[in-house]
Amino acid sequence: MELNESYWTARYNNNQLGWDIGYPSPAITHFMDQVEDIQAKILIPGCGNAYEAAYLWDNGFQNVYLLDFSPIPLQKFSEQNPKFPQEQLLNIDFFEMEGKFDFIIEQTFFCALNPKLRRKYAEKMVDLLKPNGLLVGLLFNIPLNDDHPPFGGNQKEYEQLFSDYFEIEKMEMAYNSIPERQGSELFVKMKPRN
Repeated sequence: MELNESYWTARYNNNQLGWDIGYPSPAITHFMDQVEDIQAKILIPGCGNAYEAAYLWDNGFQNVYLLDFSPIPLQKFSEQNPKFPQEQLLNIDFFEMEGKFDFIIEQTFFCALNPKLRRKYAEKMVDLLKPNGLLVGLLFNIPLNDDHPPFGGNQKEYEQLFSDYFEIEKMEMAYNSIPERQGSELFVKMKPRN
C-alpha cells in the first residue's frame, strides 16, 4: 500500500478520520499558550483539519503554515477560516517542503508515515527548523498497526532515532492527553543538534 495523496484523499472522502479528535489537542494548545512571540513562524505538517492552526490563528499567531498531502482538509480549513491566508495552505509533499520555522507541531503526522521514512522525517525536521527552533507535539507510545496507519512505537525507539538529530528536551507521558488516548501518548519537545 502506497501512502500517497490518493490514499489520504480517499480517507477524507470516505470520512475515515480515526485520528481526528474534532478539536485542538490540549497538550499542544497548553504548550503554545506559553509561547509569547506571536510572530513565531509555525509549520503543522500533515495538518488534517488543523484545529490547532485555527486555535493559534484566533490567538494572534498569524505566521502559521499548514501542509497536507491531500487538498481536501486544506479546502475545508479555508472554508471554515476564510481570513486565513491562502498562501499559507500548502498542498505538497512534506519531504519537498522548504523554509525555516521556529516551531513545527507534530500531531498524528509521524504515525501516518511509513516507518521506513522515520529517519528521513527526523532529517527533514532538522532541515526545516531554525537553529533554536523546536519540534513539539505528541507521539504514540503504543504498538498500533504494522501494515497501515497509524503506526505506533515506543519511547526507547524514539529516543534512539531522534537523539542522532535532536537534543531531546522533553519526552514524557503526556499528562493532558485526550481521555481516549490517556497513557498512550508522549509529549515531545526537541531542538536540532547544531
